[in-house]
Amino acid sequence: MQIDFNLLKKYDVPVPRYTSYPTVPFWKDSIDISEWTKLFQQQFIQNNKSTGISLYIHLPFCESLCTYCGCNKKITTNHSVEARYIEAIIREWEMYVTLMDEKPVIRELHLGGGTPTFFSSENLEMLLNRIFKDAHIHSAHEFGFEGHPNNTTKKHLQTLYNLGFRRVSYGVQDHDPQVQRIINRIQPFENVKLAVENARSVGYDSVNFDLIYGLPLQTEGSIQKTILQSISLKPDRVAFYSYAHVPWMSRGQRLFDENDLPSADEKMKLYQTGKILFAKNEYTDIGMDHFSLKTDSLYKAWNEGWLHRNFMGYTTQTTSILLGLGTSSISDIGIGFAQNHKTLQDYYRYIDKKELALTKGYFLDQQDQAFREYILNIACKATTTFERQHLPILEKYSFPELKKLAADKLIEFDRNGLVVTALGRNFIRNICKAFDLHLLKVGRIQNAKPTYSKAI
Repeated sequence: MQIDFNLLKKYDVPVPRYTSYPTVPFWKDSIDISEWTKLFQQQFIQNNKSTGISLYIHLPFCESLCTYCGCNKKITTNHSVEARYIEAIIREWEMYVTLMDEKPVIRELHLGGGTPTFFSSENLEMLLNRIFKDAHIHSAHEFGFEGHPNNTTKKHLQTLYNLGFRRVSYGVQDHDPQVQRIINRIQPFENVKLAVENARSVGYDSVNFDLIYGLPLQTEGSIQKTILQSISLKPDRVAFYSYAHVPWMSRGQRLFDENDLPSADEKMKLYQTGKILFAKNEYTDIGMDHFSLKTDSLYKAWNEGWLHRNFMGYTTQTTSILLGLGTSSISDIGIGFAQNHKTLQDYYRYIDKKELALTKGYFLDQQDQAFREYILNIACKATTTFERQHLPILEKYSFPELKKLAADKLIEFDRNGLVVTALGRNFIRNICKAFDLHLLKVGRIQNAKPTYSKAI
């Protein structure tokens, strides 16, 4: 679908990605850990048997700095850091296990980073076996990890496959040598091809590529070549992310000349080019920059209406508890969020004291929970039904926004609910924003600096 350029420009505004609601800028700068542990226990008792839990493990180390990256990472070539970090993760896990009245049922597990494949396959195996010792693995589990094409070995793939992993996500970003040089992410196409072939030969049934548009030196021609090269390897899923230029948050982004970035108009053309190419090559637009082949479980979940979204992005598993381990990791218990300290020094300091390394969080009231559900429904199902008791607050804050979206034919709505149109699926983040009461009530972000990346 060719989208009107003026419409793209109109909705290219800073807006959250809605991996949580309320979004992180509205969380409290501290958290009552006793209240958090009490609520965690309650939610675990209520939900472990029915849905199991999701587990996210943040592995922050990278051997080199990719200048575009806004993730929490630690740059080092010293692999002796692996042992201490793994021990800390295990000790954090054990603290949570003491809060559980029975063995947790792990339904979903994701290794993120940083670069998880910075760690040796032996150390990853040791870490996971230690966690699995205290848990049951759900028969319909989904385990995945993020891998760097340059250092994900066949041994990594086989070791994790043997532990139940069937999905791997490769950080490809861009195949153009000039772009790779300026973002300090040198990985020849041959390395990516080999990484995919190794995953397929081991038995992985879902390979994802992360691609980024809006990087320095990208052009319509170069992004087209990158996408066609990527599609030639038939990844099952593609996350086609907008580059978020946030140098006030990520110092590495100050290392290249901002004049090398595509203009706003040029970036929109890159976005259009990508969407058209994916559609022509049988990739379905799931929403929020995610594309999937119809043979992948992500498409099935989207098509059948049971897609879910959490801090790991879109997922085929719906659990009430997401437990995050490691630096900067975020836990979600449905009625509350908690984030770990971001620096290794602070994380180790608390873990060494046998305390949870939590630094900030948020406990949701009933209104938060209801509007979180509206946002999740729109992001995952492209439709939602309004509850009668929420109509006064909806009419005051959401309906004025929805009228503007309806005028542009992005949605259809009435007092009963909302349906996203085919055109509107390209603007899911903007539509979700109409239910962000925290954002709508203040009218703006309360920081001098921008907080969110632009929608496009």
